[in-house]
Amino acid sequence: MASLRDIQRRIKSVKNTQQITKAMKMVSAAKLKRAQDDITAARPYAEKMRDLITSLAAKTSSESHPLLAERGGDKVGLILITSDRGLCGSFNAVLLRTSERFLRERSDSETALYLLGKRSIEYFKRREIKRIKTMPVGSRRPEYSTAAAIAREVIALYSREELDEVNIIFSEFKSVLNQRPIVQKLLPITAGAGAEGGEGEGVEVIYEPSIDAVLESLLPKYIEVQVYRALLESSASEHGARMTAMDSASRNAKEMIRSLTLTYNRLRQAAITKELMEIIGGAEALKG
Repeated sequence: MASLRDIQRRIKSVKNTQQITKAMKMVSAAKLKRAQDDITAARPYAEKMRDLITSLAAKTSSESHPLLAERGGDKVGLILITSDRGLCGSFNAVLLRTSERFLRERSDSETALYLLGKRSIEYFKRREIKRIKTMPVGSRRPEYSTAAAIAREVIALYSREELDEVNIIFSEFKSVLNQRPIVQKLLPITAGAGAEGGEGEGVEVIYEPSIDAVLESLLPKYIEVQVYRALLESSASEHGARMTAMDSASRNAKEMIRSLTLTYNRLRQAAITKELMEIIGGAEALKG
């Protein structure tokens, strides 16, 4: 059985851990507010641009731009966004399971990974899968320049026919308690369901100088915006998951401290009672 001193050490250790988890929760809460503001501002723009692009793609031929061309090849690129750090519950595990499921489903294809986040880099380090690039996501707010650089790289690979398809896996932020993994196809860009009437029923839209010219200008920007949105969604999801995990850890630490304190008091009471019994027994022996 543990001694009183051992229990005291454990209580002190758990209290120190609780202070750390509370501090991490507060930091994540502050970062989450900024991340929520960012994604709230970016999400409508990204979704509207996607609607516009898929609508335009339905009105033109796939040969009008290289990013619309469906080659039907087996060279698949996968961008996977995880976090650099752990202590965020199942955030990374869910994304990695989603990527594994994607790889199994596309096992007949030649897959190349673009890994963002140290957790995904570590996970696939010993796997014999081709890598396009690996880079940490960092602890700062995602920057548009990062998304633009990633978009330029995958667009270049697709245009040179080194990739026939590009997908991205990220965590979509729904709430602090709810984040869900998303698999989104970036390239080739295809017309979405119902895209024929995307601008509104009965409304004739005139594009100047032409639909092809508008697509030429917007398609690269569209990929940049979608990657940027994915980075923002993942950032908000990570902070939400870490906040929830640290809150749970703090509550568990509190319960453990309560349990250890109760055990400590019981042992201390038993030790005092034993000492009293020994004193009383000694006094009775002297009387005899």
